Amino acid sequence: MIGETAAFVRAVRVAGPGREFLPTPGEPVDLVLADGRILDIAPTGNLRPRGHIIDGRDGWLLPGLWDHHVHVVQWALSVERIPLGDAASAAEAAAIMGRAPVSGGRRIGVGFRDGLWPDEPTLDVLDAATGQAPTYLVNADVHSVWMNSAAFRREGIEPSASGMLREEEAFEISRRINDVGSDVADRAVERMARAAAARGIVGLVDLDMTWNDEPWQRRVARGFDALRVSYGTYPQHLDRAIAEGLRTGDPVRGAHHDLVRVGPLKAITDGSLGTRTAACAHPYPGDVGNHGLLTIPPHELEDLMTRATAAGLECAIHAIGDVANAHALDAYARTGAVGTIEHAQLVAHADIPRFARLGVAASVQPEHALDDRDMTDAIWAEQSAQPYPLRALADSGGNLRFGSDAPVAPLDPWAAMASAVFRTRDGRDAWQPHQRVDIDTAIAASTAGGSTSPAEIAPGARADLVIVDADPRTADERGLRSMPVRTTLIAGRVTHAS
Repeated sequence: MIGETAAFVRAVRVAGPGREFLPTPGEPVDLVLADGRILDIAPTGNLRPRGHIIDGRDGWLLPGLWDHHVHVVQWALSVERIPLGDAASAAEAAAIMGRAPVSGGRRIGVGFRDGLWPDEPTLDVLDAATGQAPTYLVNADVHSVWMNSAAFRREGIEPSASGMLREEEAFEISRRINDVGSDVADRAVERMARAAAARGIVGLVDLDMTWNDEPWQRRVARGFDALRVSYGTYPQHLDRAIAEGLRTGDPVRGAHHDLVRVGPLKAITDGSLGTRTAACAHPYPGDVGNHGLLTIPPHELEDLMTRATAAGLECAIHAIGDVANAHALDAYARTGAVGTIEHAQLVAHADIPRFARLGVAASVQPEHALDDRDMTDAIWAEQSAQPYPLRALADSGGNLRFGSDAPVAPLDPWAAMASAVFRTRDGRDAWQPHQRVDIDTAIAASTAGGSTSPAEIAPGARADLVIVDADPRTADERGLRSMPVRTTLIAGRVTHAS
């Protein structure tokens, strides 16, 4: 392991999993770190210091945090794009883009949510505001892209009256606008990784919609060592992954350390709530024939998962609507595949306990519940399944793994925990408070193993750690969101220090 050295953490209190096994819970302890592991833990003053001394006084120790769903390059580039999250109408979003500067021959805006807009996005509205500069507006959920005529011409696509592309057509546009060249992308990823470490992140699952093996080989060769990374493969590249021998858990080829590893097969089986394409049992309001969209038929999904499993790849199956979740669970049951359902935003009550029975982890994004609360109440009001069923999944024994889906939500584990525990932000009443989880579950779900098998503070455990300045177990909603992170370590090596 790169950079493994001895270190000594002095006088820190343990707030995360493992504290219950300490001889004096709640009291300061010292930790000896060596060979990338926690070698020993004892009440302060009972161990001999060795190596680099890390002062933990008045701090609280947790296992290092993970984000289990990130689109790395798309998130890294989003800071340079025009934010549209506050646009309250199509006309306002178009006007914002019309005023935006042109960069690299085009304008790119991100984060609009049109589900509750009072007016319809159209090609004419966007053309009138943006003129001849190619202009792209990417939905917050990334499942649709609104473009002006100049952008359609640039991409060689015949425009529609709405100017809107959805699902695979939108994903293709995202791939094109994110293809910025390796130097630009890798510098952005390095900045992203440093920012993530500053929030206590030690690892993430990269699900960029591209062939991720080659970029991660390149980044590791250039010296990337700020995070642990597990990177996904998409169905269009499954044959290549199998042919090249990629197996989940293997270090990326050519690496001189084991921080970056092959991850799962990622398959997108339906759309999204915001684009009104999530596959649901009941139709969308005002559109009797629209039950959403299954983008991979069930028999094709089973074939993909069978082939991936036989080749040693785990699976990460995107399912948002209740119909898509049911089909994904059926596919796990029939194939014996191992892995996750990504999002699980609307789940039939009878399907909730199937996650635990099948050993399928629910990779969920608690911030989405609050981003989408108004859309959920309006667009899914007639659905009989449970939206964002965090507590129900946890109570049934399901393994929750928290993430952000950045750039859909910011890459910040403390925001995810706050949303899961309090189900509110900005002073609003808690939304569906019966689906809150407790803070211990939220912390566990934010570690590598998830809520049922979390990383722990214990001798022999990986020395992936984070020290914060307040006790997260007693923090209120605002305090949890703004949690000050003092030190982040990977294998005992400091990756962030405030």
